Amino acid sequence: MLTSLAFIFLVGLFFAWICERINLPKIIGYLLAGILIGPYALNLLDSSILLISSDLRKLALVIILIKAGLSLDLKDLKKVGRPAVMMACVPASCEIIGFLLFAPKLLHISFIDAAVMGAVLGAVSPAVVVPRMVRLMEEGYGTKKSIPQMILAGASCDDIYVIVLFSTFVNMAKGGHVEWLDFIQIPTSILFGVLLGIGFGWILNCLFKKGTMNNSIKVILILAFSFFLISIENWMESIVSISSLLAVVSMSCVLKKKSEEKTVVNLSQKFGKLWIGAEILLFVLVGAAVDIRYTMQAGIVAILMIFIGLFFRCIGVCLCTLKTHLNAKERLFCLIAYLPKATVQAAIGSVPLAMGLSCGEIVLSVSVLAILITAPLGAIGMDCTYKKFLVHNRTMIE
Repeated sequence: MLTSLAFIFLVGLFFAWICERINLPKIIGYLLAGILIGPYALNLLDSSILLISSDLRKLALVIILIKAGLSLDLKDLKKVGRPAVMMACVPASCEIIGFLLFAPKLLHISFIDAAVMGAVLGAVSPAVVVPRMVRLMEEGYGTKKSIPQMILAGASCDDIYVIVLFSTFVNMAKGGHVEWLDFIQIPTSILFGVLLGIGFGWILNCLFKKGTMNNSIKVILILAFSFFLISIENWMESIVSISSLLAVVSMSCVLKKKSEEKTVVNLSQKFGKLWIGAEILLFVLVGAAVDIRYTMQAGIVAILMIFIGLFFRCIGVCLCTLKTHLNAKERLFCLIAYLPKATVQAAIGSVPLAMGLSCGEIVLSVSVLAILITAPLGAIGMDCTYKKFLVHNRTMIE
């Protein structure tokens, strides 16, 4: 396993350096490194690390979500209101509708198989979006109108919505009985996640105030509580749906609100340093999960279907930003920010195939292509446009 970790960091950093030299985002280098050293290319990674790959990816995601919560101002989020709620479900719903309308004709699959594919492809990647929104909040771009906060909140809830739909559609594809009450899991998952996070945040805040601990110990405690929240989601899965990732963000928000400003800044900096290594681990392992054998089978029609889905997704984002105070450039940035797909597709793209569904192979093929196309597209788009499309706070003051 140690050799595999060495490959992940060394090859990942090397490819990231190459990408930076040609003015491409580091994430592309990490993804390419993962594909190269993964089991479907050079196969340099030990099977033991591949077995815990999903846990390691979640660990890395937890780190950036903690930092996001420490950077998120709840007052700003309240100002956003309706658009933030709509961003959690409307763009994904529109994309699924696009797949329902066009996938059966273009890919020659059934209506329910198209629904399964749409659910897999419908999720935005928090791993790509969240770090960039955190950076924008720190640099002060778009924060006057709470644009990064809106996108961050929407991206955090979007996955919950899509995964619930995916589970329902897969059950339908298997010929199982679908309880429409299952859809209640979406709001309950969000509600219980937020409440649980608030509770854990309050406990952590009490511990921090009673003890005289340094910031490094606080970081360890925050991580331990976060891992516990992730575990609670798994333990309670058969009883009630809980969004552990939202719980982590909520816990961090409570700490931000209750702690001294100096403490919050120090903790945020420490998690920023942890993210340097976690980012490499996350995206290299996402790349390693990409089975490039299926990209060749998908063909031009699959690429066309991906872009049709993105077109419908953009319609959804436009609906969310209607009657808001955002100008045309800011709305365009929101469209770009909602393009990338990676983590969810890598996690569930192979599930239909593993379950023996007839659509399994084509769903995995399209998922692989979607990661390779949209993750770089969204990352490059955000990195190249945020300074041009979003207003800096200092500019607003001047």
